[in-house]
Amino acid sequence: MRDILVTAIVFGALPFIFKRPWIGILLWCWLGYMNPHRQAWGFAYDMPFAFITGVVTITAFLFSKEKKEMIWTRETILLLMFIGWMLITTFFSFYSDLAWIQWDKVWKIQLMVFLTAMIIKERKHLHWMIWVIALSLGYYGVKGGIFTIMHGGQFRVQGPTGTFFAGNNEMALVLAMLVPLIRYLHLQATQQWVRFGLASAMVLSGVAAIGSQSRGGLLAMAAMGLFLWFKSRHKFVMTVYMVVAVAIMASVMPQEWYDRMNTIKTYEQDTSALGRINAWHTAFNVAKDQVTGGGFEMFRAPTFRQYAPEPFRVHDVHSIYFEVMGEHGFIGFGMFILLAVFAWLRANQVIRECKNDPERKWAADLAAMIQVSLVGYGVGGIFLGLAYFDLTYHLMIILVMVAKFSGVLDRSPQDSRQGSGRPLIHPSARWSK
Repeated sequence: MRDILVTAIVFGALPFIFKRPWIGILLWCWLGYMNPHRQAWGFAYDMPFAFITGVVTITAFLFSKEKKEMIWTRETILLLMFIGWMLITTFFSFYSDLAWIQWDKVWKIQLMVFLTAMIIKERKHLHWMIWVIALSLGYYGVKGGIFTIMHGGQFRVQGPTGTFFAGNNEMALVLAMLVPLIRYLHLQATQQWVRFGLASAMVLSGVAAIGSQSRGGLLAMAAMGLFLWFKSRHKFVMTVYMVVAVAIMASVMPQEWYDRMNTIKTYEQDTSALGRINAWHTAFNVAKDQVTGGGFEMFRAPTFRQYAPEPFRVHDVHSIYFEVMGEHGFIGFGMFILLAVFAWLRANQVIRECKNDPERKWAADLAAMIQVSLVGYGVGGIFLGLAYFDLTYHLMIILVMVAKFSGVLDRSPQDSRQGSGRPLIHPSARWSK
């Protein structure tokens, strides 16, 4: 039944994409983040729904009468350069066959990220896209939170098999990035029942992240939660939500969870932690020896034999930073970090110019919440490996779109510095729910 339902939804939506390509972006987000076909057990499980949707979306966009233009900013130019560098490192990868398989996944993700900026041309469509992303990932947050409460935290919350966040560690990091997006929707919602539902989803997603029993996830949630409170317009309300989440956690999590979390303090005695550190040294040594790094999927036994301080302690790298450093060298690592810096500065610009304008308050809220998501990703990413996850790059491109729709990109640098007079509003920003 699930197979039929997912297939019917996907193929039922395809005809509408030809008239409105932006629907294809929304459908692709649903398939990419929720992975509904992975909730089925029959013929739909392995069907390439995302590929089909992508092909139809691209075809519809190419043959549409819409103007074909990209938002070229320092972020999008650097991201394009980073993609190009990853292609170069794939040519020189240690494990060519495996690297090209991973490259095939990465470039398709990045293509859809760029298409998002080209196809989504109105604020309301961007708003709906955020709803789709939040509901898709929020499904696992709500489900995982209820699961954790019902089972007293005895079992780990994990994502669907065959996805970027199948493991408990990755699931925790994704949920840390999700909560701020739900908070943005909560700030924009006007109906009380919607606000209540979103507030519940935030709390349950926080509980699910803890229920993953990921130590890196705990650090990501702590950093995200602190910054979320700092960025919140209504700190008392946010404090209440956090207290509720912590109270639920304290009442359901077993002693085994506390024992596991306490091993953060004694990492030098933890085999898993020592394995990660050994992999980090390996990544650094590879980057130091190879300008292009080792390419995708380089963290394998032969690499450790040659570059690791402990050659026979083979372990996954579990860090976005050392993953990129090892696979793409110091040049790729520098681009990766600079992308985050550019995104942060863009968010600051949007917040600074829009926070006092009632018509553009939404832009400041969204930019602030994306910053919170990036904090969760940046802190959790120290110990968790999701360097090529769609959402990270989608958030960066969304920031550029927010700057465009709010009129920030239309202002000259001199106007931005002076900040005088009424801000220039882009026509697409004049939308009311």
